[in-house]
Amino acid sequence: MSSQATHPIEVATRNGLTAQGEGRRRVIIERVSPEVDGGRYPIKRIVGDTVAVSCDAFADGHDLLTVVVRYRGPGETIWREQPLHPLGNDRWSGTFTVEKLGTYHYTIAAWIDRFATWQHALQKRIGAAQDLTVDLLIGANLVAEAIAAAPAEYMADLHEMEQALRNGLVDAGTSSRLADLMRNFLPHLYPATYERTLAVTVDRPLARCSAWYELFPRSAAPEPGRHGTFRDLIARLPYVAALGFDVLYLPPIHPIGRTFRKGKNNSVTAQPADPGSPWAIGAAEGGHKSIHPELGTLEEFHQLVHAAQEYGIELALDIAFQCSPDHPYVTEHPEWFRSRPDGSIQYAENPPKKYQDIYPFDFESSDWQGLWYELKSVFEFWIAQGVTIFRVDNPHTKSFPFWEWCIGELKRHHPELIFLSEAFTRPKMMYGLAKLGFTQSYTYFTWRTTKGELIEYMRELTQDEPREFFGPNFWPNTPDILTPQFYRGDRSVFLTRATLAATLSANWGMYGPVYELLLHTPVQGREEYVNSEKYEIHHWNLSHSTSINWFIAALNRIRRTNPALQSNHGLRFHRVDLEYRESEQLIAYSKATPDLSNIILVVANLDPTHTQSGWVELPTTEWQLGASYEIHDLLSGARYTWSGNFNYVELNPRLMPVHIFHIQRGIPVERELGAE
Repeated sequence: MSSQATHPIEVATRNGLTAQGEGRRRVIIERVSPEVDGGRYPIKRIVGDTVAVSCDAFADGHDLLTVVVRYRGPGETIWREQPLHPLGNDRWSGTFTVEKLGTYHYTIAAWIDRFATWQHALQKRIGAAQDLTVDLLIGANLVAEAIAAAPAEYMADLHEMEQALRNGLVDAGTSSRLADLMRNFLPHLYPATYERTLAVTVDRPLARCSAWYELFPRSAAPEPGRHGTFRDLIARLPYVAALGFDVLYLPPIHPIGRTFRKGKNNSVTAQPADPGSPWAIGAAEGGHKSIHPELGTLEEFHQLVHAAQEYGIELALDIAFQCSPDHPYVTEHPEWFRSRPDGSIQYAENPPKKYQDIYPFDFESSDWQGLWYELKSVFEFWIAQGVTIFRVDNPHTKSFPFWEWCIGELKRHHPELIFLSEAFTRPKMMYGLAKLGFTQSYTYFTWRTTKGELIEYMRELTQDEPREFFGPNFWPNTPDILTPQFYRGDRSVFLTRATLAATLSANWGMYGPVYELLLHTPVQGREEYVNSEKYEIHHWNLSHSTSINWFIAALNRIRRTNPALQSNHGLRFHRVDLEYRESEQLIAYSKATPDLSNIILVVANLDPTHTQSGWVELPTTEWQLGASYEIHDLLSGARYTWSGNFNYVELNPRLMPVHIFHIQRGIPVERELGAE
């Protein structure tokens, strides 16, 4: 060997091959879950949730390990620990609880458990009747190490056990009391820590379970021919509360531009009386921090916020970052918009659609920082007015770095905020927005109509990685979207789609009153409502005989009183058999709380015109249902006694196309025997 050869350890250290600079660190930590994109983005939970964590952890040889999850909450500097338990094959799992709003951090730590390894070996040697003299001295030396690190109140116990080991008392070495003390006080040599610190965004319960009702305040007047006001909206609150909604979402309430104002049915020519689209924001009266004069004053808006709270309703405002040509930003900050070669400003387009009444912001502006701060200040203005829920229009057409910064800054000071992303776009973009901070998102539910499509989509949302960060909010309709299944006006379709939205997802919403009044006529060739409320003021007869508002109220009442429906966890689909095959028209699924104290079974007929029947399979043994069990139809009030795994259902869409069953476990024996 050359006299110039370098020692192997020096080479390893210089090349960075030792783990975190310490070659005696023997534990390897891998495959930590949950973890989104290598820890780049946080997972999401609700206050009070238990976060289940797992990982692979192993070391060379046969030494026993201790593996823990370390976590700390908002504003905390000291790590707390909870143990992870072995699952087999070097997989470990455990939990910790998030107790307050904000951002939690967590990671995994592991080390060789010297005392547990010693105690395990001691017990094997006892069983083999070997001489234990040296082994007990080794144990005593470990106890001496713990004494040096233990608080004074534990030293006497430890000294006593150390002496017992040195005196050859075997029972001291197998003591569970000693094991507890050593677990707490024996120093951990060369502990390994996972290479990343991961984050949890903790939101309030409304982020997980909410029912949204959208209406245009300008159509809230009790008589036709008049522009609605905030005062009219206050008078409408009892109706919304009776339907059971806890979020009232308002389209933009700002002044509407006059230049290139759109007329009825998105006509490029507006008549003098046409009110224009609320999304064409900004006029001489102001912009995103102003209120349309015909709706009322800022003080009247405050009255609306407080009145809604008295009914248990929160207001959600639409934030649409775009401007009409008349917006003050256009003249005050022309650099925030994109100019065309002819000197005009580029309006919004989605060919073949043109939105000449809307100018998008240019997020590549030379003054992008000024633009970012101004847009954030729009949220801050409305937060100061008492609004904590925002529906954001087309966020996928704005800068992703902006959203991550803006939402992060806002939630750092206001962790109670909820952001709904209106991004009907490609899946990775929708998921990307959720990772960046959006609490909830519109989804593809609107276009998932067959049994196979619904099952596949729900499995993606609830069983794959999106469940860790994506908050689906199911809407059967919006002011922009009227899908083909509604075009015939079948009442059963309206009932079924509302049921699916409200029970498949813990967050759901509907655009009313058009939904409860069964409006269903589209613009020729487009999935949009004819005579859209986006471009004109309507007057609604809320007590019309065709209204299904009674059904909507029942759905929300069922959601409020059944915890199983207040989460997307525990969703499972069930076979519905015909004579020789599974039914494609009857879909059955259940949600259950983890302790099975609340089990809801939904069966829906997807055929709008024909009666469908079949045999629904349930996991009676897993659910501990017994030989027979009672089911209660929460819509009709009917009660049935079922037995076994398969039971018959039949749904006539002209009568009622859905069942929502509460499954009662443990029917008393006398009821099983038919006693009154």
